[in-house]
Amino acid sequence: MNLARLQHTFQAWLVGASDESAQLLGNNTAGLAVYQNNYRAQLVGCLEGAFPNLRRWLGDEAFLRASITHIDHHPPHAWTLDTYPEGFYQTLNELFPHNPDVHELAWIEWSLSEAFVSADAVAVRMEALASVDWDTARLQLTPSLRSHVLTTNAEAIWCALWQQSPLPEAQMLAEAGGLLVWRRQFTSRLRQVDALERQALLHVQAEGSFAGLCEFLVERLGEEEGIGRAGELLAGWIGSELIVRITDH
Repeated sequence: MNLARLQHTFQAWLVGASDESAQLLGNNTAGLAVYQNNYRAQLVGCLEGAFPNLRRWLGDEAFLRASITHIDHHPPHAWTLDTYPEGFYQTLNELFPHNPDVHELAWIEWSLSEAFVSADAVAVRMEALASVDWDTARLQLTPSLRSHVLTTNAEAIWCALWQQSPLPEAQMLAEAGGLLVWRRQFTSRLRQVDALERQALLHVQAEGSFAGLCEFLVERLGEEEGIGRAGELLAGWIGSELIVRITDH
């Protein structure tokens, strides 16, 4: 067996512990189990390190069961374990379909970590706006920005977990909204927004045009309210350091 085949077979054993892989590796099941236990323990430790607050919310036993399920179905796919926790919230969505607070909390915790190590960008200042032609202006959002649909009070739960204060019960929101995560200077930020603001940000991420943003909001709110909301959102995004560049084209 050449080295590449040996590595592939050994990986198959670590992931699935199949009898075929064990036979190809000499059928020393007890010895191979040591490697598999180390493999699983390392991945469980990786998830525990990435989601300490989620683990507290779920409890150790439920978190361990979810971790094992994720490991069984999603072996590492990159050269570093830093990226391994990325899809854990999707596994939780499948495991807890009637408890969306769980996967929303996982998304918050992972996104805050990812935003912290995202690319640097200098925010636009208010004084730079005087010379902008808003009919042709294009907005560039910070590369650290991430957004997600919010259906529960996960933002309030997260804040309580972070502050180690009494935890509220999970509740569904009367209307679905959105979550924003981004880095402001050296701190990752979390903010709950309404569904329209999240949709507006997604529109800007895709199109960039401020005039297009105005049209988007006018279609939904009418001309006067839509233009007014566009101005309010722009001011809020600049104040929150979400916009890093404005160009005229």
